[in-house]
Amino acid sequence: MDSIADSATPPANRSGDPTIGLALGAGGARGFAHIVVLEAFDELGIRPNVIAGSSMGAILGAGYASGMSGRDIRAYVLGLADNRSLVLNRFWGLRPSTIRDALGGFRLGQFNLPRLLKAFLPPQIPQDFASLGLRLKVVATDYYGQRELVCVEGDLQEALAASAAIPALFAPVVIDGRLMIDGGIFNPVPYDHLVGEADILVAVDVIGAPEGDGSLVPNRIDSLFGASQLMMQSHVALKMKICQPDIYLKPEVNSYRVLDFFKARQIFEICESLKEPLKRDLAARIEDFVRR
Repeated sequence: MDSIADSATPPANRSGDPTIGLALGAGGARGFAHIVVLEAFDELGIRPNVIAGSSMGAILGAGYASGMSGRDIRAYVLGLADNRSLVLNRFWGLRPSTIRDALGGFRLGQFNLPRLLKAFLPPQIPQDFASLGLRLKVVATDYYGQRELVCVEGDLQEALAASAAIPALFAPVVIDGRLMIDGGIFNPVPYDHLVGEADILVAVDVIGAPEGDGSLVPNRIDSLFGASQLMMQSHVALKMKICQPDIYLKPEVNSYRVLDFFKARQIFEICESLKEPLKRDLAARIEDFVRR
């Protein structure tokens, strides 16, 4: 353990220590930045008491809540991202008679996300919320209900699929007869669901934003995702006027697209600089709380 943890941070989960809530946001492959944050928690020797996640944030939060360390999750992600043939083999294994049947066809918006997640989620992630070691809140969007749904019990993998069902890529996921889509649509950084449930709130924003100088007209998919990013940023800006977390992180991930899953290693490298400042800030806030 490094010097920050040794000199500044009390042991985790002692009586009198603050409780910590961690919100992990939506952003597709940009969400790999969350793993660096989880590693910082591990290096400090502390664990959040409750996690709230949307989309990729919910998936990575589930991995952490299931007992995987940040390093475990990084290794699992790199094992896929650095091995395209393995990924293709898993896609191939999805097929009943043909892979087209298994995925519901190759047309955008119809990919079967629950089947994909079963093929690619770490085996440590259980089927049910009750088997997790940490409290987890998974945020999805009720399409016709025009509201968010916060899942905290029942079928975990169903909730994760609903939370990550990005419109125009994946078919909606049905929960209790309701059509659910990406949780990031309604709540891209769901730290508000931790207010009052933890002493220190940490939120990670991986929404990103369109980049360019105006000389290049984006294609249809990039336009769709870019417009979604702007909408999500507007949502968060309004929420920040109402309530703010104690620590709010915005990794520099704008240059990565939602589907840049094979660029995990580059995302880790660019986000590594977040780790030490986060550890110092979090350690100082814990120490201040203990001294009160």
